[in-house]
Amino acid sequence: MAGHGTDGHPHGADRLCDAGDRVYSRAVRRGRLPRRDAERVPCLLELALLHPDPDDMDWLVPTAPQEVMTRLLRGMYDEVSASQRRVGSAVTAFEWYAGLGRQVHAPPVASEGPAIRVLDGLARIQAAMDEATQACTTEVLTVQPGGIRREAELSEGLHRATALRGRGVRMRDLYTHVARHGHGLLSYLELMGDAVEARTLDEVIERLILFDRTVAFIPANAERTMALELRHPGLVEYLGTVFERLWRLALPLTAPLPDTGIEGISHREQSIAALLAEGHQDAVIAERLGISVRTCRAHIARLSETLGAASRTQLGVRIAQTGLDGPRGPAVTLPGRGSPNGR
Repeated sequence: MAGHGTDGHPHGADRLCDAGDRVYSRAVRRGRLPRRDAERVPCLLELALLHPDPDDMDWLVPTAPQEVMTRLLRGMYDEVSASQRRVGSAVTAFEWYAGLGRQVHAPPVASEGPAIRVLDGLARIQAAMDEATQACTTEVLTVQPGGIRREAELSEGLHRATALRGRGVRMRDLYTHVARHGHGLLSYLELMGDAVEARTLDEVIERLILFDRTVAFIPANAERTMALELRHPGLVEYLGTVFERLWRLALPLTAPLPDTGIEGISHREQSIAALLAEGHQDAVIAERLGISVRTCRAHIARLSETLGAASRTQLGVRIAQTGLDGPRGPAVTLPGRGSPNGR
């Protein structure tokens, strides 16, 4: 969440300069400070971390840290949502152009192959992936949606990962938070050691595998029996940028999930509540979070119980009242509830 800043303070509220850090911290501790104390840190006013005291314009009062946190989280949430929408639109466009390409006589292509190639069938997909693995020398970036990875999926790609590790290739993987509960994934990462780094998010984009920022693979149908092999530099660079932005927002696999700040509501239930508020059906929510529909409905039932909702309509109202339909702010205590009920 970058602000405009000034020539001497080109930063956002997520990375204050040393002077800004000291002045803002002092303002929070004291409740306000003289305007002259902030003359050397105009960034605090530009970022709305300080604002004039309406009772005395010679003094400045700080914006509450909880409000700043909410603002930062909202910006992160908007970035992820926008990236997911752009990738979804790009995949749809790729499929449309690929369909047009099959209707016309294709001109001769350069020796390095076409910019977009449709791989029909698992055998062709695996062969293309093996070829890209053999040519890879620097890094592999992957996005793996769908929750807990099955042992068969991990075993299928183990030979490629082992070959890459042997050549010193760096691998970074993005999963949903649900994948943390898969013992197979933990065993795989332990086996690969420092060669693989993994992070997780509430939601990730569709499957993506990117080799050396030169060739990328994405699904071409819902069943994943077809794939697109992308070698167009612009497309590959775009997908690499999307990955890096998601990576920056994701949590390391070994880091704990953040507390929701609301008693009795787990992190996963907060994510479900936000998707319910957007109007999504149970099956869509389950797919996006990488859980089963049955598990999703069990969480919705607990949400209803915790929030005291007797119907889905009432649940939507309660979600809005407690702020669960957006990024988390300061902690909220639900009426009639005691200590947190972690799940």
